[in-house]
Amino acid sequence: MKTRGPSAARLAPTESDAALLERVAAGDLASLGTLYDRHARDVWRILQRVTGGSHDVDDLVHATFLALPRVAASFDGRSSCKSWLSGIAVKLSLRRGRSVRRFAAMVSRLAASQPHARAVASDPEGDADRRREVVALDRAIARLSPKTRAVFVLVELEGLERDEVARLLDIPMATVRTRLFNGKRALRAACGRGRTS
Repeated sequence: MKTRGPSAARLAPTESDAALLERVAAGDLASLGTLYDRHARDVWRILQRVTGGSHDVDDLVHATFLALPRVAASFDGRSSCKSWLSGIAVKLSLRRGRSVRRFAAMVSRLAASQPHARAVASDPEGDADRRREVVALDRAIARLSPKTRAVFVLVELEGLERDEVARLLDIPMATVRTRLFNGKRALRAACGRGRTS
């Protein structure tokens, strides 16, 4: 049976994430479990997008939370805990060298799920055009580096602010802008459109 991601527990928001992280840093594993219950589903969803539905998304989610006792003290409260955890998860997936082709397959699935792609097959010419667009998009994504892909996913698909992505991935803001620009330019060129976002 295919994994659908961690289930989110129904928790009363009695303790803030920052307080829980402080307790995790001090060795409290119950607080680690509470953070997992609150945020594992979101981390899983982001990793699904970044890795293109890789078979080891569950392992990456677990690795993210297992890293918390070591890194919890570095949480400075500037971003949300969810965003901070997402940054850790994305860094772990980049270190594992996720396949560009898996991400391309995910983008193809996203493109195919868009309303214009689900149009009734009564327009064979339009369907052929859409298939050509998906193939062009696949090729463009296949040429993106994993680092460019990660920035693109976090900004364009997850809606994070660029400065937040820079903090989460420990890269300069100029690098975020450059990777985002290069990713969009590659997608624009491949799709032959005026814009890609």
